[in-house]
Amino acid sequence: MANKKKNSSIPFFKYLTFVMVLLTAIILGLFKFIDVLPNDYFLVLAVLLILITIVFSWLILGKKGMRRKVIGTLFSLIYTVLLILFIVYELNTLGFLKKLGFVNYKTEDYKVIVLNDEKYDSLRDIDNKKIGFINYTTDGLDDVKAKINKRIDISFLEYEDLIELKEGLINKEVDALLIEDTIFKIMLEDDLDFSNSYKVLDDFLIDVKTDDITKKVDITQDSFNIYISGIDTYGSVSSVSRSDVNLVVSINPKKKEALISSIPRDYYVTLKTKNALDKLTHAGIYGIDESVKAVEELLNLKINYYVKVNFSSLIKIVDILGGVDVYSEYDFTSKDGYTYKKGYNKVDGEKALSFVRERQAFSSGDRVRIVNQMRMMEAIIDKITSPSVIIKYNKILDSLDEAFITNLKMNDLTKFVKMQIDKNIKWKIEEYTLTGTDDYQYTYSVKNMKTYVMQPNKESVEEAKNKIKKVLND
Repeated sequence: MANKKKNSSIPFFKYLTFVMVLLTAIILGLFKFIDVLPNDYFLVLAVLLILITIVFSWLILGKKGMRRKVIGTLFSLIYTVLLILFIVYELNTLGFLKKLGFVNYKTEDYKVIVLNDEKYDSLRDIDNKKIGFINYTTDGLDDVKAKINKRIDISFLEYEDLIELKEGLINKEVDALLIEDTIFKIMLEDDLDFSNSYKVLDDFLIDVKTDDITKKVDITQDSFNIYISGIDTYGSVSSVSRSDVNLVVSINPKKKEALISSIPRDYYVTLKTKNALDKLTHAGIYGIDESVKAVEELLNLKINYYVKVNFSSLIKIVDILGGVDVYSEYDFTSKDGYTYKKGYNKVDGEKALSFVRERQAFSSGDRVRIVNQMRMMEAIIDKITSPSVIIKYNKILDSLDEAFITNLKMNDLTKFVKMQIDKNIKWKIEEYTLTGTDDYQYTYSVKNMKTYVMQPNKESVEEAKNKIKKVLND
């Protein structure tokens, strides 16, 4: 009987050994495929895992010593669980990295707007009526007009600008407006009374194909620029919207130097594809490629890659991290009612968003907001790189999954991480904020009314160009 019992336990130990060997092979295979570890590090990891597997296998397969078998089995089971958890981490990382890369569309959100006092409750109610629109702003207009025409019989009347469009509705020249959501928000900002005078009959999301503007380089060897755009909207990052955060990160991997250049949102710049002047923030209405071209024109440089985030991105990331500690140079209360003291403040997602958006509380407005945006970026980086986030790793990856869009590809990022691990680079990071003067000018997006802009300070622009060249040049 004793022999039978002993023999029946042998297959279990063999199966356990086989599982450990298989899981070890899977882990090493995934590491090799993801390719973030330098060869020396990978070799050390491989030798370590293989030795542990051999030792535990020897303990449980050996013929002598029940105590040794019990101890070996206990450690082998713990080791097996750890291997499985590690594989889950690796698979989540791989899934996240494989989603990186150019997204070939942008999303425009069109609304059909009517006056509150009209007895229209659905799109069908304006059958055989007139819809006003402006044609110069967005790219998906023809597609949405075709969608509407399939549902109702309607005629369209084109207007020259936002003011005429709104007056056309108020004066009953048309029964409804067809307008992209971001353009509509600009209209509301310029006429707060109109905010209580309208209702939305219908909503159309249109995906517009975009071109790949990536200027690929070997980011472990060559200098490059990344444009970071933070748009003022919630939901999908593919949506077009105004770009409230505009940063150019210039990186030289050979010199181990980086420069973060902040451009005020209201900078008066040229929209290249429109051949017209507008605020930099408005460039985001026409897509990330328009913002990139405007920044390239302003600073006479090439943007190699971009990263686009929105309000939802910031809230999700900060909350998943369990809040961050951000430094404020002032005591202030935001328009959302949040209070911040001079020094470090512990903030959750909503409070973090209010911190980076606030400008009315400061006499120098947008200039302080730019500084606060940089402080928030530093706070998030500090938290993400702290050991405490390892237990939240999967949640962080999930929060980042739809939190940003970038044309950086998986192999670009993994090569950069591999270089960082291999050389343990201590980066020299500098910050610079472009300045300008207050002004009121006509813009491409709001043609017949002067709005606030910031005229670029020529010396400041030249200083930014020189600083960027200094970092990029070897």
